[in-house]
Amino acid sequence: MSRVVTRFDGPDVDTLLGPRTYPVAEREVAEGVFEADGDAPMREYRRTVTVDSRGGAAQTVSFRLALPYFAWVFIPFFRYALRTPARDRPQWWLPPDRFDARSTTVLGTLCAAAVLFGYINTLFNQTIAFAADEFHANNAAQGVAGGFVRAGGLLAFVIVATADRRGRRPVILTAGAAGCLLSLTGAIAPSLAWLTGSQVLTQGCAYALFILLPIVAAEELPAGSRAYAVGIMAMAAALGAGASVIALRLADIAVWGWRLVYVIPVFGVLLLPGIGRRLPESKRFEAPHAESQLRKHGSRLWLLAAAGFLLNVFVAPDAQFGNRFLKHERHYTGGGIATLSIVSGTPGAIGIIVGGLLADRRGRRPVAVLALTVGTLLAVAFYFASGASMWLWAIVSNIVTAAEIPALGVYGPELFPTSLRGKANGITAVVALGGSVAGLLTVGALSDQFGSIGPAMAVVGIGPMLLALLVAFGFPETARQELEDLNPEDRGPP
Repeated sequence: MSRVVTRFDGPDVDTLLGPRTYPVAEREVAEGVFEADGDAPMREYRRTVTVDSRGGAAQTVSFRLALPYFAWVFIPFFRYALRTPARDRPQWWLPPDRFDARSTTVLGTLCAAAVLFGYINTLFNQTIAFAADEFHANNAAQGVAGGFVRAGGLLAFVIVATADRRGRRPVILTAGAAGCLLSLTGAIAPSLAWLTGSQVLTQGCAYALFILLPIVAAEELPAGSRAYAVGIMAMAAALGAGASVIALRLADIAVWGWRLVYVIPVFGVLLLPGIGRRLPESKRFEAPHAESQLRKHGSRLWLLAAAGFLLNVFVAPDAQFGNRFLKHERHYTGGGIATLSIVSGTPGAIGIIVGGLLADRRGRRPVAVLALTVGTLLAVAFYFASGASMWLWAIVSNIVTAAEIPALGVYGPELFPTSLRGKANGITAVVALGGSVAGLLTVGALSDQFGSIGPAMAVVGIGPMLLALLVAFGFPETARQELEDLNPEDRGPP
């Protein structure tokens, strides 16, 4: 329970004696006593105002956020907002819609699962440059290995299709546990081929989480805040990825030090009992819904599949070959790579927050188009720079490209009905992995031919540029629309 006590004098006293609107909507239950009115992200909330004889007042607010795992992040924001006089519009850090206790708990729990996803999803990309040195593999071999690892998307398709029949919750818990345990097999890999095969299964579980977590968020959270929620989950996933980056310092211990990074996810299994207790089954999955046919949604399916392919042509090699570039062309150690990754990646939270809020309030398309075009140009510039300018391009490109995550990430859950949401997103993920394979093979081959990774990254940068055109002229605008309006078959009988 958090407690905030504030003294006020003068004109602020009159404002205190009325119910607040933000950050919590209030109702007066007694003279000078206020509680949450309806939807509020709180388990408990009470504000008491006492006025003294000199015209001053003391305000005491007691509250407990309904946000598991990450309440420590938001409590300081609530404490500051509750110390100030009431205002008639939401603070910049609040979602556009009001969250109730259930929505808040679900979002916090999904973010905890996203941390697991972020670590195991980043594991292979972060360590491949160091594993390749032990196994004496060149860029082309790494590109082939990365392509095979992405084949885990075929397993992810099977997993998420199951979620359309058995529910989101059990599949998320199973995929999370399997991904954490399977990652351990990479620690004992005797060859690059073994490492690749072991991580195909791990990546399949990671991709399943990548698909299912936004689906649950879309099915649970208010229509005007879906991009905000996807952005918050992306930040949680970045926290997991950051832990993987920090663990990369272990690679400096010895040539085999990278293997230790594969042991850490086993401890993630300890999070799963708490996630299982707090994560309910999606309310839209539990509600009666019609069984839809995929062929009726073919245009949306191939639109998103093409988008995933074009995006991953660039994103996959950027993730995998970035460390190779730093290690062999800029001569960074594991610790140096970790430092650059953290310094440049942390400000990406700015892009995620701003992109999510703008995507909900102004629309998905303009945010996505701007982030794709400008962000890709900046990301390519990173591979042609060195010294301080390389750090600058890394920081700015991460901020800009991060804005595309909430803007594009909500389309998959939004554009399909409940009975097809998992299967359709699984198919688009498989096609997107085809883009990953194409990008990895292209950059692996071209970088060996050019003798540098930069020109190869410039070539695959064409993919996100084409995607920006596709979003601008082919994508629908879905901001602030209920899922049942986007998918009328989910409305049920009149």
